[in-house]
Amino acid sequence: MTLIPYLKKLSNHPLIVKRKFFLLLLLVVFSTMTYPFTPMHVTESNATLEINSGSNLNQITSQLVEMNILKDSFRFKVLAFVTGNQTKLKKGYYKIPDSITPLGLLSILVDGKEMLFPITLVEGSTFKQIVELIDNNANIKKTIVGFDEQKILQLMGAEEPYVEGLFFPDTYYFYKNTTDLEILTNAYKVMKSKMQFLWENRTEDLPYESPYEAIIVASIIEKELGVEYEAPEIAGVFVNRLRANMRLQSDPTVIYGMQESFKGNIRKSDLRADTSHNTYTRKGIPPSPISLPTLVSLEAALNPATTGYFYFVAKGNRMHHFSKTLKEHNRAVNTYQRRK
Repeated sequence: MTLIPYLKKLSNHPLIVKRKFFLLLLLVVFSTMTYPFTPMHVTESNATLEINSGSNLNQITSQLVEMNILKDSFRFKVLAFVTGNQTKLKKGYYKIPDSITPLGLLSILVDGKEMLFPITLVEGSTFKQIVELIDNNANIKKTIVGFDEQKILQLMGAEEPYVEGLFFPDTYYFYKNTTDLEILTNAYKVMKSKMQFLWENRTEDLPYESPYEAIIVASIIEKELGVEYEAPEIAGVFVNRLRANMRLQSDPTVIYGMQESFKGNIRKSDLRADTSHNTYTRKGIPPSPISLPTLVSLEAALNPATTGYFYFVAKGNRMHHFSKTLKEHNRAVNTYQRRK
């Protein structure tokens, strides 16, 4: 008898077969024990995962294999069954860390820890610019396209007459397919919350009838402001003018009132052209904000500096020269503006 047939015959011996099965079982058990904690190979190209509504474990694991996140679906399914999570994976848009383990991935999908996207509402922006920002964001679900401002105010639960300037400028984080209305409503609620605190802690005897009027003045301060530390002084000028029944005479309000006709420079004829927001032709506070005011401008509007200033002019270095009299102001204009 040759050696090869003898070995084949020996390998089929019941004791050997049992031993082979036992070794294979140990291998499977060992592999199963280490698998949950073995880092997977995730790269930038396959780091984002979107699970659709109604997807089951088989569909999700097949998707993970196709994306090359999992090498096979069997072990991940076993892990899901062993942990009792086979029916708990949630739909969503996920960012997968590059060194994640199968157990970590399962935890993310079970907990629904979706990827967050940022959107920044920039200080000084108008509502038109905010709408354009949202429209250009592919991760936001558009639901208010074509709605007028009054409809949007109604949907947000806002009591103010205009939508301009009602959103606190900040970076907000949202899940994919969050609606435009949800983002606007959230930013509106942040503004309302901050204004409630500031209004309750405002300086006494300010010439505002409501927090809304304070937001309007703060929005003008925001557009006039070059350096933050001047905000209280600029606010003080506007408050002094309102108390003296003087026109605010703020160039940014003229620009806002001109809308699309503004081409980059204000002419004398523009200062004389009456619009709802032209504070050269109309006394008092304009009917609506002209931009998104920051916390600095809001605080300044409600706690202005106590000064004798009624005028200010830009010096060209982002700062302003403040004056108490028109004569002094005219000299400053000659120095800092007409000289240029």
